Amino acid sequence: MDILTSDFYARDTVIVARDLLGRELVRVLEDGTQLVCRITETEAYIGRMDKACHAYGYRRTARTETLFAPPGRAYIYLIYGMHHCLNFVTEEEGEPAAVLIRGAVPVANGDIIAKNRFHCKENDMTAYQRKNFLNGPGKLCRGLELTRAQNGLDLTRTSSQLYVCEGTPPAPADVHTSRRIGIDYAEEAVHFPWRFYV
Repeated sequence: MDILTSDFYARDTVIVARDLLGRELVRVLEDGTQLVCRITETEAYIGRMDKACHAYGYRRTARTETLFAPPGRAYIYLIYGMHHCLNFVTEEEGEPAAVLIRGAVPVANGDIIAKNRFHCKENDMTAYQRKNFLNGPGKLCRGLELTRAQNGLDLTRTSSQLYVCEGTPPAPADVHTSRRIGIDYAEEAVHFPWRFYV
């Protein structure tokens, strides 16, 4: 399958967030094993006007530096000192914006992903575990063995540890829109309808 190029990411962040649904996220482990998931939930963050974005008002710190990178880079950060979150940098270089990958479903090597999450094979998961498999950014990163060590990776290279393939985007009628989750501090940005899911 074709890997998404920098041109895909170098667009309006809200459009990219919606367009990532149904795409296939590939995590390549050190031994060459590929963990593949289909993206099911995203959120857009745009620094120039979005108080929920880490780089709101072009705030540049060691943590947010990757947000200013060229489009198609992985921005991975740690929250609550324990959960990693995967984002894809969007728009032009120097414009801090990204899409948070909030959820996915396994496509290939689900047993490895399940072991990373629950220490069991995919078929041995309980109903609760199935419901909560990769339905959150921290859960997704744990399942795919993603940490700050992968921050800044170029998603547009076949030699990368992480990239996104075309996959099968859902029909427009199957895409739902809502406010983003967990940003009660963000004043008017709380109401932006920038969460997309299937």
